[in-house]
This record gives sequence, C-alpha cells and structure tokens, in this order.
Amino acid sequence: MADEITPIHDEQQRLSVNAEPSRSTSDVVDHLVVMVHGMKGSEKEWMYVSEQLVKQFPEKVFIHCSKQNEGKRTYDGVDVMGERLANEVVEVIQRQPSMRKISFIAYSVGGLVARYAIGQLYKAPENETENEADSIGTIGGLLAMNFITLATPHLGSSGHLQVPILFGRTMLEKIASIVAPCIVGKTGRHLFLTDGTQRKDPLLLRMVKDSDEGYFMSALRAFERRVVYSNIVNDYIVGWRTSSIRGDRAYIKVC
Repeated sequence: MADEITPIHDEQQRLSVNAEPSRSTSDVVDHLVVMVHGMKGSEKEWMYVSEQLVKQFPEKVFIHCSKQNEGKRTYDGVDVMGERLANEVVEVIQRQPSMRKISFIAYSVGGLVARYAIGQLYKAPENETENEADSIGTIGGLLAMNFITLATPHLGSSGHLQVPILFGRTMLEKIASIVAPCIVGKTGRHLFLTDGTQRKDPLLLRMVKDSDEGYFMSALRAFERRVVYSNIVNDYIVGWRTSSIRGDRAYIKVC
C-alpha cells in the first residue's frame, strides 16, 4: 500500500460498503482493503481505522468493512463465517471492476474467518512454472498484498495459557471448553478444538494445509506480506502464544 499520496475530495465514499466511489475516482482506486471485525463485532468498529487509511492513501484504496457476520452471527462457526466473507468479497470485486490488488486486516476471531475466506477465494496460477515467484496464485483474481491479523487466536484457545484469564489451570480450561459452545456456539467448539471426530481433525488443524475444504496455505503464501500483531501483556482473552503463533519458550525473560 506504499503508493504515492494524492489529494481526495470525498473520503466518505470509500468508507462505506453502500457508498460507491464517484466516477471521477473509480478508475484510479485499485486496491481493495477488507476489514474484518471480531466476536460479536460490527463494521462500525473499523470506522476510525478506515478513515486513517483513506487519509494516508487517498485515491489508492477502497475500504470494505465486512458486515455479513455481525453480532450473534459470529457464533455460527469459523467455516460458516468464512464462506459468508468470501461471498461478500466476491460481490465487492464484481461491483468494483477497477480493483487489481487486495489486502485483509482482521481482528481477533476475524483473523480466522479471513484465513478461511481466502482459502475459498484462492485461484491457482494458470501456468505453473519452476520459479516459485511466478507460480503464486491470486485471491479472487486480485494480486494479494497484505494479510494482517490483530490479536487473532491462530492456535485456538485450548490449553497452554492461550486464554490468560484461566491462569493455565487445567480444570478451568476444561470447564471453559465445555462452556464456550454454550455461549458462542459452533465458534466456541472451533476455538477450543473440540469439533474434531475420530475421522476428522478440528477445523483449525485442518486449516494449516491445503485440502478439499480450501487452499488455506497456498492462499496465505500468495500474499506479499503476512503480519501478525500480538499483545504480550494485558490481553486476558487471547494469549500472545496463540496470536503470535509461538511456542512456550519463544521469548527469553529479560526482567
């Protein structure tokens, strides 16, 4: 997104899904940025960030704040939400034919939803070559630029202090894994990895490789930049291990 900055006259046209860019700027804007909220969230949570992005990259980005998984619809499961997001992105691309690039910025469980969605949107290169750089596919037919997650439980919420407020107590974590589906439905089972069967791994484990369900890893590989942001302290719901995809001894204690 490091494009040359030029003035814009109507920022609000790029901040709402329902407000399309004017004809005078639609031919210039070519970078679709998809913002995905977290559990029980809404598109409004991204309004401030959207405004700042438009100010920094005027006439370069079209901001789309996802709204197909708002409120209690976030309880329907990562896969169901991912399918909705994928369909939503396809509709936006169809309405905005000038788009050439795509980025995702997702918060909390929205990062898992985005990962599932890009697995559905991934399109393999038409001509495979020995050069890996030339064999990278696209996302919805667009050049994949940035995939950014903020405090996303990539490794789920089961054990290993993934949910700091449970203090690593085995009994509390076991109770949480039972209670979570009662509170946040199928999404709770996905987060605590309790949705698996004897023949099928939990969804989050299945999402670490390509399969018939989606090209999850190929899609991530297609992005020019992949960034995860994690709270090392003071996040009592999403631990730094799961949001930064690190092991127990990834950091050396310095103080």
